[in-house]
Amino acid sequence: MTDSTATANDHLTGTGLSNNKLLMWVFLGSECLLFGGLISTYLIYRSRFAAGPAPGDIFDIPFTSVSSFVLLMSSLTMVLALSALQRGDIRNNRLWLLTTALLGSLFIGGQVYEFTTFLREGLGYTTSPFSSAFFTLTGFHGVHVSVGIVMLMSLYVSSLRGNLRRESAETVEIVGLYWHFVDVVWIFIFTVIYLVPSPTS
Repeated sequence: MTDSTATANDHLTGTGLSNNKLLMWVFLGSECLLFGGLISTYLIYRSRFAAGPAPGDIFDIPFTSVSSFVLLMSSLTMVLALSALQRGDIRNNRLWLLTTALLGSLFIGGQVYEFTTFLREGLGYTTSPFSSAFFTLTGFHGVHVSVGIVMLMSLYVSSLRGNLRRESAETVEIVGLYWHFVDVVWIFIFTVIYLVPSPTS
């Protein structure tokens, strides 16, 4: 066994995954519990809108569908970014990382616009149990997307400095795991909030 092989194996766990990748999977497992709790809470309170607007009165499903499509497409560009780095194509890796961050930013911009519209229509965080559950669930997801954008831009800056090379493809893969997670979670959130028939006032 060569020294390089021994060094590589030193960083593997009993599962065959590296320590960093295993930690990310454990973290994502805990995040599943968090979002599971938030989604369950929303389902409990979605019909308790008191005198405030009901879900069916304010949701703009076509707009949110376009925003959701933008976020889901970012998973494809994330895959392309990892694939480019694994081939040693630094230029395209930077391009796809930047594109992924841009698509995520467009999603966040759409969410801010949606929240602003809801506030103008009289739906604030404390308006009703429904609004509190809605803003908490979607807001937490928005924070996770924003963290992902910061991670992507950190990779981009690292690449510009010459620190992101083919040998460090696992770092991009780990960030990709996180990014795919927030995309998959949004599919569940979008389905529960916007596609399941909502009560009306």
